[in-house]
Amino acid sequence: MTALRRQVDLTPELHRYVVAHSMPLGPAADDLVAETARVFPESAAMQIPPEQAGLLTMVAGLLGARNAIELGTYTGYSALAIARGLAPGGRLLTCDVSEEWTEMARVHWEKAGVADRIELRIAPAIETLKSLPADPVVDFVFMDSDKRNYPAYWAELVPRVRPGGIIAVDNVLRHGRVVSPDDERVAVMREFNDLVAADDRVDAVMLPLSDGLTLARRR
Repeated sequence: MTALRRQVDLTPELHRYVVAHSMPLGPAADDLVAETARVFPESAAMQIPPEQAGLLTMVAGLLGARNAIELGTYTGYSALAIARGLAPGGRLLTCDVSEEWTEMARVHWEKAGVADRIELRIAPAIETLKSLPADPVVDFVFMDSDKRNYPAYWAELVPRVRPGGIIAVDNVLRHGRVVSPDDERVAVMREFNDLVAADDRVDAVMLPLSDGLTLARRR
């Protein structure tokens, strides 16, 4: 069998090159990244990398997304990226449980000029999802919340996504541990990845971007 071609190893130097040649999100986004690292150094690694943020903006734009959902706001970088790509009149509903993290998000959304496109709900995401209409009207979803609830989120989201809509799921590789069958810390993610791959309602591709990103298109 011919060896499969793999992604190149992304050294720090190569990563800087990738970022320098990818879509910039602007000064407000850069300030948000820097302030997150300064104020929340212990959790700053939760923030998505800039090349992934650019991809979220591009996918939202390609979809002409007017109705988007995000699970896991943190300090608002990914929400800012999605909001920049929305069609005129588009709205993003983003869900989190932390007032502290999202207070920073609100400030930088204002600076970036996207605050009017974003609705933040402070509540468990599963409660927010269950409260939404069941109609399949969602164009774009970004899942980056507590991993143990990914299967429950998936069950609520897929019926609400329109045909041709996209669900993007972050951290599907779990820092490479997902292929370690004896690592119980990632058992839920392995099961979730199998669930998505077997779901005949979607076409899915798993990308080795950052910590792994699955894009699932609703059939």
